[in-house]
Amino acid sequence: MNFKLRFALVFTVFVGIILSISCVTIYLIYANYRENDFYERVKIEGSELYVFTNRFPDKRHAVALKIIQGLRNNTLYDECIAILDSSGGLIDKLPDTMHYRNDKPFLSFIKEKGEYRFQEASRQFVCSYIPDTKYYIISSGVDVIGFIKMENLKWILFFVFLGAVSTSAIFSFFFVKQAFKPLAELSKQMQKTTELNLNDRLPEKKSKDELYAITKFFNEMLDRLNNAFEIQRSFVHNASHELRTPLTTMLSQTEATLNKNINPEEFKQILNSLKEEQLSLIELTNSLLLLSQYEKLEAFTFLPLLRVDEVIFDAIATAKKIYPPAHISFSFKEYPTDEKQLLLPINDALLKAAFTNLIKNAVIYSFNKRVYINFENTGREIRINFENNGNLIPEEDIQHLMQPFFRSSNAVKIKGFGLGLSIAKRIINMHRGELTYNPSEPDVNRFCVVFNINKK
Repeated sequence: MNFKLRFALVFTVFVGIILSISCVTIYLIYANYRENDFYERVKIEGSELYVFTNRFPDKRHAVALKIIQGLRNNTLYDECIAILDSSGGLIDKLPDTMHYRNDKPFLSFIKEKGEYRFQEASRQFVCSYIPDTKYYIISSGVDVIGFIKMENLKWILFFVFLGAVSTSAIFSFFFVKQAFKPLAELSKQMQKTTELNLNDRLPEKKSKDELYAITKFFNEMLDRLNNAFEIQRSFVHNASHELRTPLTTMLSQTEATLNKNINPEEFKQILNSLKEEQLSLIELTNSLLLLSQYEKLEAFTFLPLLRVDEVIFDAIATAKKIYPPAHISFSFKEYPTDEKQLLLPINDALLKAAFTNLIKNAVIYSFNKRVYINFENTGREIRINFENNGNLIPEEDIQHLMQPFFRSSNAVKIKGFGLGLSIAKRIINMHRGELTYNPSEPDVNRFCVVFNINKK
């Protein structure tokens, strides 16, 4: 059973339950009203005979005969009324063939209650005691018309229930079909969505309801998927290009060496050149491997608390080994009084690699091989600025700066792969930090790393 049918059936059942409760309630309320109303009518009939009996003891009088005739014309169906004295003796009754109960326990009970109402089968009784005359009135009747009305009401409510449930079922199926139409379109779009048609979008109706939100989020998801596939295709293309370049160079040098006779010195130079290309290829391969394993790195749920400044010092030491001429200075804007202000959940090796990449870039793209690292703790966040004096990155390149294999126009003359910043950004993001580029002054490049101390 699909969701639309299930929803329509549940809605219909829900409406049916409400209608059944309403119909039963109406029937019970009317039944109670009919019963009380007929008790009052029975009581009135008994009271009228009691008044007549007191006023006209001689029933042979012409006025009395006329009143009796009027009483009989307005009588209830199968009406029976008896007037008894204090000892249970009969004073009057209608009709003459009526049978009544006059045992002393029953009369004592009526006297104690004052008025007693009860029902036997379909006959309703009202028994009253009149303290002034010490008379007992026992009246009864059958509400034939009331029972016929109740039977009619029962069938009316039954057919109303069936009609209302049938109508609600039809309308619910129609409503569900219309309401779930966008979801059906979404389902069809999801079935035919592949990497070849990620540009197709669902029409967004500005209704500001849940279906609009689902459509909007689905289109946004397609945008993200399209961007991810574009980045993946670009990544594969660029990676293939970057891998092909050193391999082609190595192959050409090898073929050239095989095609001519060379002396040991030239052979050594060629081997050194091949070594450089191999080291470059190894560096590129390691960078690609790290990028491909980024999703696994994000799965780290527990990281030990370590001092950020110590990781920076290790990165500085590593960078100086790679670039001995580099001059790297580190300073605190204000040294923290509490060591806890320097602690963060850190993967030591990865964050060190990110900081090393930032320092390496700052050295390579500087005019004077100098790097300035400033550390600041504001109480809510840790800010680490990596600055150098060099050509500023063009504004149009900044938005693509952290993408793999992207190289700004100020770096075309410097050998590289365009992976360092991308790797650094991903590692910092994994540590729930942010990496941004903010040039502070003319010819001063600044990469800022921000860690939120309160972010879990």
